[in-house]
Amino acid sequence: MSEYRERKTGEVKSQGEWRSAFKNMSLPKVWNSNVCDAMNIDPVLASPAATTTAYQTSVRDGVEQDSKGNWVEKYVAKDMFADTTDDDGKKTTKAEHEKAYQDAIDANIAEQYRGMRNIKLVETDWTAMSDVTMADNMKTYRQALRDLPTHKNWPNLEDSDWPTKP
Repeated sequence: MSEYRERKTGEVKSQGEWRSAFKNMSLPKVWNSNVCDAMNIDPVLASPAATTTAYQTSVRDGVEQDSKGNWVEKYVAKDMFADTTDDDGKKTTKAEHEKAYQDAIDANIAEQYRGMRNIKLVETDWTAMSDVTMADNMKTYRQALRDLPTHKNWPNLEDSDWPTKP
């Protein structure tokens, strides 16, 4: 969506909002510098999101001029969590919020990985039937699958942490 900044007031509106504000003016579909000058506005150019850390998010914070004098979207990194106090006066620190968030992500990943592991076990269940002698490498593979939740990287496994099917 195209945005434009009014030169005098700094107000930013979409092209549609400016069209409504200038409803008595015939405006072309494509706005060039002549149209912008007639309306006393400047285009706002897209810019990349702010660089963030694990518990931050990039948030739009208005517009600013870049080193070339263009008006661009301004983004800032904002912490996802802060210290809080609930209605009963119980205080929770930013670190506690971050830990709870990460624990929830880890629990979700762990659940997904257990499902993947279980599928891999089911795919090899036929090797554990009473009329089949299971090969040692298959026993090792199946045991490694069952042991995945005790892996040092659990639940943040790399591809190389998964056992290879014989």
